[in-house]
Amino acid sequence: MNCASESHAYVIFGATGNLAMAKLLPALYQLHSLGHLAPDVRILGCGRTPYAQDSWRAEVEKHLQTADAALLDSFLQRIDYLAGNLEDAAFYQALDAWMGASVCGNNVIFYLSVSPEFYVPITIRLAQAGLLVERTGWRRMVIEKPFGHDLQSARDLQHELNTRLDEEQIYRIDHYVGKESVQNLLVLRFANMILEPLWNRHYIDHVQITHAETIGLDGRANYYDRHGGATRDMIQSHLLQVLALLAMEPPVSLEAESLRDEKVKVLRSIRPLGQPQLASHAVRAQYAGYQQEAGVAAGSHTETYAALKLYVDNWRWRDVPFYLRTGKRLKERRSMVAVRFREPPMQLFQGSGASAVHPNWLLIGIQPDDVVQMEISAKVPGQETRTRQISMDASVGNPGERKADAYEDLLMDVIQGDRSLFLRYDEVKAAWNVVDPVMRGWADDERPPLQYPVGSWGPKAADQIFGQADREWRQTLSCNDKPESKL
Repeated sequence: MNCASESHAYVIFGATGNLAMAKLLPALYQLHSLGHLAPDVRILGCGRTPYAQDSWRAEVEKHLQTADAALLDSFLQRIDYLAGNLEDAAFYQALDAWMGASVCGNNVIFYLSVSPEFYVPITIRLAQAGLLVERTGWRRMVIEKPFGHDLQSARDLQHELNTRLDEEQIYRIDHYVGKESVQNLLVLRFANMILEPLWNRHYIDHVQITHAETIGLDGRANYYDRHGGATRDMIQSHLLQVLALLAMEPPVSLEAESLRDEKVKVLRSIRPLGQPQLASHAVRAQYAGYQQEAGVAAGSHTETYAALKLYVDNWRWRDVPFYLRTGKRLKERRSMVAVRFREPPMQLFQGSGASAVHPNWLLIGIQPDDVVQMEISAKVPGQETRTRQISMDASVGNPGERKADAYEDLLMDVIQGDRSLFLRYDEVKAAWNVVDPVMRGWADDERPPLQYPVGSWGPKAADQIFGQADREWRQTLSCNDKPESKL
């Protein structure tokens, strides 16, 4: 990343919230400490809580982990605070005055770190105050997920935004795509000739994409139960983005629109899940005790675990299943991609009564392990012909190499006007087209979700989604638990 040469201001709505304090402001501090922010960049926090300038800077300081007093002080000098009602015209008059007094007020990034119901009201009031007009500089708006809670609400939100903003001004952020390990999927796919000839339905048996969490609702019960659920929260955005990166065709270039064009093609090619397929292609469940959480509605059907079997109906991937799963209060915190290759057409080493050779796997750790592993069969030393799985492991990062937080890269991309890792509306629309039929089917199903024990890998019924006895969920990156095969 290079230093941003242009002056600009970051205006963060909802600056006192958890996202801003835990992610945005620390990421901006890192960009500052690495010299990636121009000297006169200003950062304005906006919120309802009244703070004097000194008390606001002291509050921000609590959330920054640093031992460099000089760097911290120089960063805090960039920070201002504006208190007020985000639905009051007087607040936007004060914001206009702050921007007019700032030397970097011509170029402004508005970051909506607020609940989704405030996206439209804030945009309308910014437009009414004339703060979205690009006269002598640029204005950009960053919107957190979820972009709508279904296809229709996404359309309504897009209409409201497009009335007041050009598409080039809108940055729909998905921090999951900003992770180094997720971005590395592009490099693995297109910088390694060893994989490309195998990356198709002729050699790949199936693909698994897992995002498992050990935490529960973490104070979000009221919002999660009303507007969330595992499918909306993780699959519609994060996991479908990973699927698109895995399955996309090579783009003509790394330019933003070329990348996003190929992702959209994949999402549009996903076979719809109608009501007849739900029983065999989709599983929803709740962890035991979910309905006793404060803020959860009585009799709630909101799922904390979801698994889908999807097919990408195109030339490359026809009839190769993609299994997506996510859940809370599971056994381990783990995000990973597991690609299982087909077995050889003949088992040349298989003798009478012998076990089959284990399949080959390509395993890509996203978190907490940022690694790439390939599992192959090898001979066990000795007179007998016995095989075992061995793993060729590679950590993506080198020892001592700093790994940037996803928000650092994404915030820098906004400054530089690079929209490659941000979602285009047709991507959002295509993803909702995948998820909406599932959500409607579950909404019409009066049966409660399945239950699974806290600390497990989810409901046993999720294993039935494979439909084949020789397929199962890949739980870990390790192959040490695989038995030897005698041939």
